Amino acid sequence: MATEYIGTGNDDGVNFGRTDDKIGFYGLATPIVKPSFTAAAVGTTASSSATLLWAWTTSTQTSAIVALANDLRAQLVALGLITT
Repeated sequence: MATEYIGTGNDDGVNFGRTDDKIGFYGLATPIVKPSFTAAAVGTTASSSATLLWAWTTSTQTSAIVALANDLRAQLVALGLITT
């Protein structure tokens, strides 16, 4: 089976869709509009203290990372890039 390439061969690259176009991948998902990112920002301050769980300075940061990972996963599933 031959591989098909999407592109024009120029240095400008290729875009898939415009901001309000719906896109899906692998034929596994219903095409959707560009997802918005709603997860709370995660602080980047870590502690070198071994007494803190996973080196984050607060449990709020740990919870935010879990929420961030879950949001990213849900959006990848919605696009059809990964499966559940």
